[in-house]
Amino acid sequence: MIELSPKDLEQLDSKGISKEKVENQIQTFKEGIPFVQLSQAAVVGNGILRFSEKEQLGLLQYFEDNRGNLDLLKFVPASGAASRMFKAMFNFLEAFDPSKEKLSEYLERTGDKDAQKFTENLPDFPFYDLIMSRIEGKASNKDEEAYLFVKEMLTESGLNYGFYPKGLLPFHKYSSGTATPFEEHLKEAALYAKTKGKANLHFTVSEQHDEMFAKEEALVGPKISKQTDTKFDVSYSNQKPSTDTIAVDMENKPFKNGDGSILFRPGGHGALIENLNDQDADIIFIKNIDNVVIDKNLETVSNSKKMLAGVLKKVQDKAFAYAKLLEESDVAVEKADEIKAFLEKDLNVRMPNNYDDLGVVEQKSVLKDRINRPIRICGMVKNEGEPGGGPFWIKDGEGNISLQIIESAQIDMGNKDQAAILQNSTHFNPVDLVCGVRNYKGDKFNLLDYVDPKQGFITGKTKEGKELKALELPGLWNGAMAFWNTIFVEVPLVTFNPVKTVNDLLKPTHQA
Repeated sequence: MIELSPKDLEQLDSKGISKEKVENQIQTFKEGIPFVQLSQAAVVGNGILRFSEKEQLGLLQYFEDNRGNLDLLKFVPASGAASRMFKAMFNFLEAFDPSKEKLSEYLERTGDKDAQKFTENLPDFPFYDLIMSRIEGKASNKDEEAYLFVKEMLTESGLNYGFYPKGLLPFHKYSSGTATPFEEHLKEAALYAKTKGKANLHFTVSEQHDEMFAKEEALVGPKISKQTDTKFDVSYSNQKPSTDTIAVDMENKPFKNGDGSILFRPGGHGALIENLNDQDADIIFIKNIDNVVIDKNLETVSNSKKMLAGVLKKVQDKAFAYAKLLEESDVAVEKADEIKAFLEKDLNVRMPNNYDDLGVVEQKSVLKDRINRPIRICGMVKNEGEPGGGPFWIKDGEGNISLQIIESAQIDMGNKDQAAILQNSTHFNPVDLVCGVRNYKGDKFNLLDYVDPKQGFITGKTKEGKELKALELPGLWNGAMAFWNTIFVEVPLVTFNPVKTVNDLLKPTHQA
């Protein structure tokens, strides 16, 4: 048990965090989080489905035939600030002084590849014209111009992009003007998340950006609405304070701030399972804010999403029929075997090791448990060396095997066998998910029941010169969905265009 003062308890209360939750988190720090046990990499033919063009069209059509009766929602995690995207350029601003050296000398001296790429391609950035108009006549030479350009882009007295939410930066430049990721997500939603002329979107944003998003919606919403003949219903939420996690010192005692209060930190994107759990629809599309495409690739991306939704709808129709049967009647042995085969083959479910030794009633109860779960269809792209979670078969403490998206930080790289399995991985998940969160009766599952708390991360940090340990919750598409039924499907590479650094905007897929 931990000793908490009345002041501490008051702090917990104000955040909506129970004492029990804090005790569990401290226990997690004490025990540590074990690495996951990879069983094998999921590849095409073993855990990843690859459809022919004809099959893809069939699945797309299946979704189109059914979409009129479906509640659709697009869910976009958009809380990220752009500071990480501009990290290299903040460094450049600090390290380069045009009054003391030439840009070429600076680049030679530091080998700063990021700054070199950025400064050599200024006209190709979507915000080039805007910034040039703001610094016009202020620079006496090209080197100074490059410096002022970066300064205008990042600092508070300029455009302050370094502190913008990523979703509201100009990403693409068209003849008609620039477009933000927010605007591009509306265009996409009009293509695959629309029913009866209306598209629903939900963005999770940081509280300090609420007003900025509302402004952007008021600005671009009507324009895209008119272009796409779509009525947009956009809602927002913030990460809940109750999902913050406690930080501890090196002795696993609550880390105290200078004022004596306990240090809590945001729990990472896994906290958003709570925001997702507050949404309700037949099909929820999930896609990261910075993964958007230019207009010419919109149709390909939209077709890929509809195809994934077709996979979901098809498998869900069968699962619902079986779930209803299990609920309402005595299922003959042959039927139970048929349901088991469907779960194993179509939903990648692995039965407990002792399944065959169980009696008929217990077997039926296992089947009921396994079939009544949320379903996620995850797009997988061929791994071209980008960072991100990969698809694996993993084994839990009880020896149960399941299909999961695993980050490299969850893998014991010191173990040769585990590292070898990672090397065999061919695909990774670009956060491209289509989710079924209702049961066969149309009631929403409580998604918090399907989280694996053992899949979080413990990281070392410092505050005011003191070392501390921080806890990240199981990732939204990793441990937060660990007990969902999971299907992996190969999707085209063009569906994956993340912008992790500002120079990613120079890639052909972001040059309109």
